[in-house]
Amino acid sequence: MALAPTDRKLFLGARLKRLRRDLGLTQTRMAEDLGVSPSYLNLLERNQRPVTAQVLLRLAEAYDLDLKTLSSDPESASATDLAEVFSDQMFRDLGVARHEVAEVADSAPGVSEAIVRLYRAYLDQRRLSELGQVGRPEEGAFENSVVTPSDWVRDYIQAQKNYFGELEEAADRLVADLKPEPQDFAAAARERLLRKHNVQVRVVPVDVLPESVRRFDYHRKRLFLSEVLTGAGRSFSLAYQLAVLENGELLNGLADRAGPPDRPTRSLLKVSLANYLAAAQLMPYGAFHEAAERTGYDIELIRARFGVSYEQACHRLTTLARPGARGVPFFMVRVDSAGNISKRFAGGNFPFSRFGGACPRWNVHSSFRTPGRIVTQIIETPDGQRYFTLSRTVSRIATPYAGDDAELAIGMGCELKYAERLVYSRGLDLKEPVATGIGPACRICERPACPQRAAEPISRTLTVDDFTKSISPYPFAST
Repeated sequence: MALAPTDRKLFLGARLKRLRRDLGLTQTRMAEDLGVSPSYLNLLERNQRPVTAQVLLRLAEAYDLDLKTLSSDPESASATDLAEVFSDQMFRDLGVARHEVAEVADSAPGVSEAIVRLYRAYLDQRRLSELGQVGRPEEGAFENSVVTPSDWVRDYIQAQKNYFGELEEAADRLVADLKPEPQDFAAAARERLLRKHNVQVRVVPVDVLPESVRRFDYHRKRLFLSEVLTGAGRSFSLAYQLAVLENGELLNGLADRAGPPDRPTRSLLKVSLANYLAAAQLMPYGAFHEAAERTGYDIELIRARFGVSYEQACHRLTTLARPGARGVPFFMVRVDSAGNISKRFAGGNFPFSRFGGACPRWNVHSSFRTPGRIVTQIIETPDGQRYFTLSRTVSRIATPYAGDDAELAIGMGCELKYAERLVYSRGLDLKEPVATGIGPACRICERPACPQRAAEPISRTLTVDDFTKSISPYPFAST
């Protein structure tokens, strides 16, 4: 994908300024890195000079940057989120054009994010009103809420491209000290917990921990694991406890540095960072990246090699963004049989709706009909972007016969251009593939004649009449 047509000047002032601030650089320092004067860099950031090809190449070399991230993309996450906001019924009379949304998202990303947060707060208040929940929020809740803790943490992690170099380094140090066999991390972790931290590990019956799968008794130095955890789940629990005990100061520092708005959000962020560190200990970056590349990203083989679950391996694949050793940039979602999304992570472009669920035409939903089997699909979003996807069901715990169904589905995907690196694409025609058209949430999707449409798009007029039955239950005008 080209950054811009050859006859079009490239003005990237807002993005260049945001990159510099994210890297913590002064204009003088960045100017030195790029081999230009501070005054010239200032002109670039103010869009008074176009960015030249030479400056772009220096950016890529100096900061190991994918130049595509600097391109003006009307389908970027910020532009997509903003488009969803302005598709609401309250803005329908304004007729905000798509190019206007893209322009605001590109030139003022902070303003765009503020609008999205305000819209979320509005949705939260509307839901509370519909449920009849009034009165003061509980202590620790957002009294002037803009986002929920889970939304804030998810957005923060995504802003870091789901990669934390300091945690990767900490994991490498621990693994170098432990020297565990890939299949026997649990034994090495148990021994480390006992020898260094005087923590004993016990696997207990489900009735001892009826509402949890892991509990750490700090005073008695006991780590209790439920018998319903699989082997991979027990290994992850041990890795998590090691992460907290050995790198608590690092985790606290990263959580504080992120600036979460309140205590519940900080607690959730710290747990998420500890989970990241646990995964990095179980699947050290260098060895995992090499295994992924050598096996053609065969998830089942990688999972077996490191003694982890399918979901754990998938999640780890979305974090392969180390400079100089990047993997395929995957996105991942986890859904239940009702279509509710409980996880969203993306190392690359993520084409799905923030305020809605995944499109029913994506076969992550139909994978529940073929439990345990990986099914592939090439999908195409309304902007013409194509993605290669994998879907499979998973079970996180050993569910008792009389218990609730714990089956979930994991959807993985990457841009089609990376598909040739995957073992799952062998034998498929990737140059002229058969692609299934999907869209975002139905209320903003303008794909016509969709038999699985659940609502008409707010930006279009419904055209139901007495004489014709269309393929879609909600036909609408094209303009």
